[in-house]
Amino acid sequence: MPFAVMRYRPFRCLAFAAALAAAAPPALAQMPGGPPAVGVIVAKKQPVTQVQEFIGRIGAVNRVNIVARVTAQLEETPFTEGSEVKKGDVLYRLERPPFEAQVESSQANIAQYEALLRNATLTTQRAQQLLKTPAGQQSAVDSALAQQQAYAAQLLGAQAQLKTSQINLDYTTITAPIDGKIARNAVTIGNIVGPTSGTLTTIVSQDPMYVTFPVPSRQVLDLNAHYAGKGGFNAVVIRVRLPDGSLYGQTGKLDFIDPSVASSTDTIVLRGTMPNPLAANAKPGDLNARTLVDGEFVTVLVEGVEPIVALGIPRGAVLSDQQGNYVYVVGPDETVSQRRIQLGQSTPAIAMVSAGLDEGERVVVDGIQRVRPGIKVSAAPASPGPADPAKAGQ
Repeated sequence: MPFAVMRYRPFRCLAFAAALAAAAPPALAQMPGGPPAVGVIVAKKQPVTQVQEFIGRIGAVNRVNIVARVTAQLEETPFTEGSEVKKGDVLYRLERPPFEAQVESSQANIAQYEALLRNATLTTQRAQQLLKTPAGQQSAVDSALAQQQAYAAQLLGAQAQLKTSQINLDYTTITAPIDGKIARNAVTIGNIVGPTSGTLTTIVSQDPMYVTFPVPSRQVLDLNAHYAGKGGFNAVVIRVRLPDGSLYGQTGKLDFIDPSVASSTDTIVLRGTMPNPLAANAKPGDLNARTLVDGEFVTVLVEGVEPIVALGIPRGAVLSDQQGNYVYVVGPDETVSQRRIQLGQSTPAIAMVSAGLDEGERVVVDGIQRVRPGIKVSAAPASPGPADPAKAGQ
């Protein structure tokens, strides 16, 4: 009996294996060997817009702290906090009667000195006429003339006092000196305000807005070397990526470079101007009526106005190690080789190769994890997608 088991078990195993092979899918039944398939793209020169990113902050072009110029009781605040105001809009009204009284008093002083001056003028004229007769005396003429000049000086002082009183009266009505959005009111009605009371409120302009961003001094030198001969400030535009990741629809212009380097960070502050118009169907003072907000952190993109023509490959094709950047190149015999490259000014999607790669060479983009130097591959054009440099350049 043991002999029979030993005799027939191998045949049963072979039958089971044959049945399994017959039922298995073709991919499992036959696994042909061959070179791994990879997607390649041909390195070629193409127009690419150079972009560099920095962290910046939005700031108002104009900012005004509203302070009372005279001491008086606050009677009215006819503005709405957080709204946009126009230049000349009334913001505060202070009590007027004390200042109106000063104006009237100054007017009375002017009338008094005018009367005295007229009388002194007549006295001087009479003394000068008497001087032609034996009864006239030169001392009388001199005395009358001096009195006339004194009253004339006092009249000028009274007129200056009237002007000062009128200015103080006008200061009881505080108006907006610029267009912009007004902040919260710091003082309520009924309080005594004056020059020492501090800021009553603040107005910040809304359109346009500044965007300032620090740039490492080395990169400033690179930017200057690259764009100085192409128009300087006019050779670049500024775009802004908002905190939610969206790209702001308006473009700005550089208008200022700080003349000093920050010693603590070795950076130079650059500033641009960005339009900040009202959103569609929005009214001044509406919540989120404008996109850019004073003090907001943003990502600043400095772009060249004219694209450059350079050898470009997808960013995904570039690998890095301790020795630097490299790519995998497929030769005419379908053999993979590692190629060390140097990168120039690049974009987030396209790597611009300045050295190490020739135009027309095939670079591995898809299936990089399946290749290594010296092996043969089955190369085919890479599938179109975000890694396609032509699309990325657009």
